[in-house]
Amino acid sequence: MTKNTNVRIESDLLGSKEVPEDALYGVQTTRAIDNFHISGQLLSNYHNFIRGMAFTKKAAAMANVEVAMITKEQGEAIVWACDQLIEGKFHDQFPIDMIQGGAGTSTNMAANEVIANLALERMGHKRGEYQYCSPNDVVNASQSTNDAYPCAIHMALALEHLEFMPRLEKMIAALDVKRDEFKHVVKMGRTQLQDAVPMTLGQTFGAFADSLRGELKNLRDTADEFLIVNMGATAIGTGICSKPGYSEACIKALRKVTGWNISLADNLIEATSATTCMIAYSSAMKRLAIKINKICNDLRLLSSGPRCGLNEIHLPERQPGSSIMPGKVNPVIPEVMNQVCYKVIGNDMCISLASDNGQLELNVMEPVIAYTLFESIHLLENGLDTLRTLCIDGIRANEERCRQLVEHSIGIVTMLNPIIGYKQSTKIAKEASETGRGVYELVLEHGLLTKEQLDTILKPENMLKPLDLSTLNNK
Repeated sequence: MTKNTNVRIESDLLGSKEVPEDALYGVQTTRAIDNFHISGQLLSNYHNFIRGMAFTKKAAAMANVEVAMITKEQGEAIVWACDQLIEGKFHDQFPIDMIQGGAGTSTNMAANEVIANLALERMGHKRGEYQYCSPNDVVNASQSTNDAYPCAIHMALALEHLEFMPRLEKMIAALDVKRDEFKHVVKMGRTQLQDAVPMTLGQTFGAFADSLRGELKNLRDTADEFLIVNMGATAIGTGICSKPGYSEACIKALRKVTGWNISLADNLIEATSATTCMIAYSSAMKRLAIKINKICNDLRLLSSGPRCGLNEIHLPERQPGSSIMPGKVNPVIPEVMNQVCYKVIGNDMCISLASDNGQLELNVMEPVIAYTLFESIHLLENGLDTLRTLCIDGIRANEERCRQLVEHSIGIVTMLNPIIGYKQSTKIAKEASETGRGVYELVLEHGLLTKEQLDTILKPENMLKPLDLSTLNNK
């Protein structure tokens, strides 16, 4: 394949530079391509981020036309160009690293240049003929990287949130299915990895589902903060280089462009350096990851064995588990989800440190904050889909094993505490532990309860809820 050697010459503060003739981006994007070889993750692969930039630039253009900062022809061409990006076109024209110096200036200028050149062609001009539609003076009119870039991040994260929530809801629904499927399976509950009291396997999965259900509201509440933006703040929040009424017009346009209830921050100086909403959403992601991690650990314990562990559930077999031990099958899906959760938890620390290092009127670390938060969302999206489809949906209960463990457990003596007292229960538990005999036979042998009373107490339905002792015909 022959490389295109045709170039155009563009210039900026640092001088002139060759830009590929067929590129929609310009000189500042070219410098960013040269300067930042950091993560290997390019903006061109983060489609919602590009859409977020397009939302922002489209709304800014609409507002700039309204306050007579740019011409109607320029505004219409910019709006058309932004719509192309929103539709997913030309995203390959953003080949810059997600982690970059300059507080996001490279990303903002990439958007300005791509949109300017698309607008120029729409207006009948050539790429690079910026005298008709300048990336800085027209596309970036009334803006700075310091308001356009964080606004774009907010818009992008709002889109990511809307795509993420159905994944979490599907996981909860899958756990609810297992709750109902296993509602009749009595098993032993455990505390501190020791036998506790009976419960159902359905209750285990119901608790998993409700644990995650609680995170839905937390995520929605924190995502609402993405809809508070600082457009019109320009460089530091004073609104310099914008016209009176621009902020209000831009917010009105953003609402129209997105359909969301977007509002302007109360204090633009404070908002320009703040990363509060990203801190909050990352924390919500971490909370969710910790809960998912606990579920995966429990699945691994409950499926341990198959002969020398708990073996109360059977996970779908996905691949041979050892290169040396024949017949071994490992819980690879919960294991990979564990690792996803660890990464998300670690990402929250990165975001916390980067947020902590915003000085004075700007946080220059926003690129790594945005990149890391996008990564956490994408990891959990893929992880939840994998865990649900390749593990949760196919889990089976080992009912006979669950029943045997309940019957053999010393923990069922706890059920007798209210009737025979803690002291007698302790004696029975100790004797059962020392002799290997069952609690049931020892209680009868010592004449502490009749068989009828004991059978009533130890009915599965009575072991799973508070028991009305008046129904027992006590001695």
